[in-house]
Amino acid sequence: MPRILAIDYGAKRTGVAVTDPLGIIASPLDVFPSHTLEDFLKAYFQKEEVTKVVIGMPKNTDGSPTNATPLVQAFINRFKKVFPSMELILHDERFTSKMAFDAMLAGGMKKKDRRNKGNVDKISATIILQSYLESNP
Repeated sequence: MPRILAIDYGAKRTGVAVTDPLGIIASPLDVFPSHTLEDFLKAYFQKEEVTKVVIGMPKNTDGSPTNATPLVQAFINRFKKVFPSMELILHDERFTSKMAFDAMLAGGMKKKDRRNKGNVDKISATIILQSYLESNP
C-alpha cells in the first residue's frame, strides 16, 4: 500500500514523517540536513511507494508569508522539477513547532532530548502529516 510523506523544511534541518502502509497513522521518520534531502527522497521513493508529499507551508498568524516562506517556496520549485510526477500538497504549518515541543514535554521527554532541535523538526513533520490526514479522511 502506498504511503504519504510529510516534510517540515528548514534552512538547516528538515524533519520527515511518513504514514503507515495503510495511510492511517503518521510517524516521525528522521531529520536530515536540508542540503541532503533531495538525495534522501530519491532513494526513499525508489524503495517505498509514496503517492503524495505534504509540505508544511510557513505562515504568520494572519496568514501572511513568514521570513521562511521564500526558502520553502524555493524547495517546492526544485521538488517539482526533480519529482514532476509526485503529487505535492501544501499544508499550513502554523504552531507546529510549539505543538511539537508541548508534545515532547507531555510525553515526558528528557530536557536534553527536548533541546535537540532535530527532534522538534521530526515531530513537527508528524504533526503536519497527522493534521493533513485528519482534514482529508
